[in-house]
Amino acid sequence: MTSFSPLLRTAVAALVFFGLDRLSKIVIVERLDLASLHKIPAWPPYLNFVMAWNKGVNFGLLNGFDARWLLVAISIVASIALAFWVRNKSGWPLLLASGAIIGGALGNAYDRIVYGAVADYINVSCCAIDNPYSFNVADVWIFGGAMFLVLASGSTRHGKV
Repeated sequence: MTSFSPLLRTAVAALVFFGLDRLSKIVIVERLDLASLHKIPAWPPYLNFVMAWNKGVNFGLLNGFDARWLLVAISIVASIALAFWVRNKSGWPLLLASGAIIGGALGNAYDRIVYGAVADYINVSCCAIDNPYSFNVADVWIFGGAMFLVLASGSTRHGKV
């Protein structure tokens, strides 16, 4: 039985994560027409879909600065660098974490190219706190992948994976 290379496994994982992000945006932003409705209650007050076109980075930071193509380039360069770094790694944890980060980064880059901004729409609030920020599935992949990458990197360094 032939084993798939780490780079191929990372690429497949990235494609899956990218596809899930795209699917979520097609369904919520386009099919449910959140782009026009601006808000759709999902599980109030905890979860709502609230449209936010983010031209900046996390939490709208640098939103007033038009860095669209710079942020697309950074996403692509970071994805290539991460793929280069993981190309000789073994096991699945680092490859899945890297695939999640790459898929999320390319998902947000796709938004910037197609929409001119990242489509953020998940709004989570709790305990009488009205959260003004929205995020998307790609952001979950990036954040979760980065957290898992840190944890998986530490455990491989100590021979636990």
